[in-house]
Amino acid sequence: MAKGKEKSVFFCQECGYESAKWLGKCPGCGQWNTFVEELVTKQSGDVARLMPSSEPMTLQEIYYDDVLRIDTGIHELNRVLGGGMVPGALMLLAGDPGIGKSTLTMQLTGSIHMQEKILYVSGEESRQQLKMRAQRLGIGTEQLYILTENNLSVIEKHIDKIKPGLLILDSIQTVYLPEITSAPGSVSQLRECTGKLLQWAKGLGLSVIVVGHVTKDGAVAGPRVLEHMVDTVLFFEGERHNHFRILRALKNRFGSTNEIGVFEMQEQGLREVHNPSEVFLSERPQDTVGSVVVPCMEGTRPVLVELQALVASSPYGQPRRMTNGADYNRTAMLLAVLEKKMRLPIGNHDIFLNVVGGLKVDEPAIDLGIIAALVSSMQNRPILKDAVVLGEVGLTGEVRTINFLDKRLIEAEKMGFRVAVVPAGNLKQGQKFPIEVKGVRNVGEALRVLLGGA
Repeated sequence: MAKGKEKSVFFCQECGYESAKWLGKCPGCGQWNTFVEELVTKQSGDVARLMPSSEPMTLQEIYYDDVLRIDTGIHELNRVLGGGMVPGALMLLAGDPGIGKSTLTMQLTGSIHMQEKILYVSGEESRQQLKMRAQRLGIGTEQLYILTENNLSVIEKHIDKIKPGLLILDSIQTVYLPEITSAPGSVSQLRECTGKLLQWAKGLGLSVIVVGHVTKDGAVAGPRVLEHMVDTVLFFEGERHNHFRILRALKNRFGSTNEIGVFEMQEQGLREVHNPSEVFLSERPQDTVGSVVVPCMEGTRPVLVELQALVASSPYGQPRRMTNGADYNRTAMLLAVLEKKMRLPIGNHDIFLNVVGGLKVDEPAIDLGIIAALVSSMQNRPILKDAVVLGEVGLTGEVRTINFLDKRLIEAEKMGFRVAVVPAGNLKQGQKFPIEVKGVRNVGEALRVLLGGA
């Protein structure tokens, strides 16, 4: 490839927007002071192809193996990926520092069911550190190769030599291509390195897992094009001081993006949680005001979570509003419904709402549960015993229908609940449910059933 000419270009570190001069505000994402200057080389020769050249084919002529999946040996990870790992897929695993990304990838090397070799490349840790983690996790497979390297060109030589079936790169922000003059982690390096990895994945049929950092706002670090180039974006989340970890698929070309995997961080590594409902409700107090159980759907899996609310008189002029695990704006709307439709003087109270266990729930089906917990705490009256609450609440106070009611109630019955307060629109004549159901049409009816009058 012929040598090109260098020029100075300004890139936005948030979205990758390119500009010939420095700008205070990015026109692409609207962020301030995100432009950095980088030297880029304009190639004068041929540009390498990302995909091998091929001839056009009709849809009927294209053949693929419908069951070609690699069992990772981790059931929760298989669920999130849609049944297992697809050969030739490029996956991005992101999460906060110390959340357990490196632990998950190291455990994967000891559990995955594949005959090919595994190459684990680290640009952040030494061989000795990786050896110590592997011993702590009880991993001693002979097909695992460890490489500590930051130069992507050197990594390519080792791939040609070892010919692995799985490549794990920790992390994408630490590697670089020597022909790119900017520093590792810059916009141009991230884009070019990810393009090179995509070329390996599709051209060699090599499965690639790339670990990525996140910004202070919790988004995947690097330009937005990084997420567009990969096949799957997995996000590992959870409170650092909480032992539960949630694995979500923000993007998945081979499966659903609604599934979650639940893990528990222990001294020996991450342990799969096969029954999240039991874990999230294990420490729930009985007959306590401000506490309600809501069956929410995470993909195809129903999960019972506890909502806790605390309503107290505010000693200050402006009451506080805090939510953890629930949408703040949705909660503010429900507070307005209570004050307008139920005539509850809740506007001058401090409001604290928490989803126990560190889970983030954003589906509308928990609306009625939030309202029940808030009123229960405000009036100091416990919720109906052994009851779960479901329903979306509209701005006029009506309770709207929800989906997957049968699955939610089956999970509630397994956990010992006997009553469910659900939208009346979900009930059909002659329909049978595993537990007793009470249909309600508005918030007032629901509160009378749950609290014996409101």
